[in-house]
Formats: sequence, C-alpha cells, structure tokens
Amino acid sequence: MNNKRKKTELLVATTNKGKMHEMQALLAGSGLEVLNLGNFPKMDEVEEKGTSFRENAILKAEEYGKHCGLLTLADDSGLEVDILNGEPGIYSARYGGPGKTDADRNELVLSKVKRYEDHQLTARFRCVVAIWEPCSNKTQTFEGTVEGLILKELRGEQGFGYDPLFYFPPYGKTLGQVSRSEKEKISHRGQAVRKAVKYIRTQL
Repeated sequence: MNNKRKKTELLVATTNKGKMHEMQALLAGSGLEVLNLGNFPKMDEVEEKGTSFRENAILKAEEYGKHCGLLTLADDSGLEVDILNGEPGIYSARYGGPGKTDADRNELVLSKVKRYEDHQLTARFRCVVAIWEPCSNKTQTFEGTVEGLILKELRGEQGFGYDPLFYFPPYGKTLGQVSRSEKEKISHRGQAVRKAVKYIRTQL
C-alpha cells in the first residue's frame, strides 16, 4: 500500500523568466509541487491596476488562483529610488513604456540620477508576496525589503532587472556581481517568499 502523500500544488503566477528562476530556487525543498503560468497557456494576463505592490500582488494571486483553482503565489516587486520620489516603484517592470528592455530601463534610471551626489542615491528593492488559498478564499501577504544605493554605472552581469545598478553595502558589490545563492540570502523576494513558505507549512 502506497501511503506517500501527494505534494501540494502551488501556482507561481509570473511569466518573467528571471523571477521564475529565483522563485524555483527559493521554493526548492519546500515540499510543494511548483507550477507556473506556462502550465496554463490559454489564460489571459492579469492587468496590474493596483496603486501599490500589495494591491497588485493580491490582484494577481486572486485572479490567477480563482481561474486555476490552485493555491497561488504572486508577487509584485520593484526598485524605489528616494531622490526620484520612489520611482520606478510599481512601474519597475514597465518603466519608460512598453517594449523596453532591462538595459533600456537601467539607462533611464541612470539618466535621471546622474546630476545627484552619490550619497543622495539611497534606494531599496521592495517585494510583496500574496498567497491565495482556494479552500478559504482568503489572501495573505508578506513583505521583504533590501536597502542600498544606486550607482552611476552598471556593474556585473548576474541577476536581472536593476541588479547591476543596485549596490548593497554589506557585500561591497551590486546585486549584479553576486551569485544567486548570495542574492537569495538577502534579497527582498527571498525574504518575502521564505515568510510565505513558512506560512504555508504551518497554516495550510
């Protein structure tokens, strides 16, 4: 007789390849069977209409989760540069308009910060992870932040997005210069996902 329990399925609601690689690494060993939106190719993309990371994360978790009927994790995250009044913020993934690449968005940030002094370029990565539970129809959120500085040049080719611009003082490097495992230890997404996994294990 096979008493092996079936793993709980978790839908990670993203189409961003860099983010998905990070999520898979962070969820390794969680005991969850991780699915992504590629497993549901006919599903329409959820429009991010919220005014905060939290609102967008909840919106995506609930919409994708209800469509698939699965425990669903969605996140919204981005870069907040203080001297730019928190830009790019919730628009981090689409900063500058549609069709832009990571390189284009980094150049846009660089063009806006070049006139400021280095000490003025404080910034943070912020992430909110939302977990939608199909049985209770409830959503829980978890947050992570990492503080640093924006440099006036790109350094490193690791990671994705704004990582080569984001200098993390305790490491003495940008997040584009560190390994994935080093980044996971301190990253905004790593913090939030670990809190979410702990919640799933203890509450669900």
